[in-house]
Amino acid sequence: MPQIKIVTEVAGRVCAVVASTGGSIGSGDDVVLVEAMKMEIPVPSPAAGKVVSILVSVDDVVAERQTIALLET
Repeated sequence: MPQIKIVTEVAGRVCAVVASTGGSIGSGDDVVLVEAMKMEIPVPSPAAGKVVSILVSVDDVVAERQTIALLET
């Protein structure tokens, strides 16, 4: 099965991890929330599948276009 990288579009601080490793997720479902400029910005899944790994934790600082999770479709 192919793996898809889930990336964040903004730099900021991870304020919540919504998805869990091994869990199923739908297309458009939130994976994490990133706080940037005092706003919580959701990072959605681009496809439905199984979350293989979450690569960030709460309070981690992420860069724009950083891979935050891997999804198996």
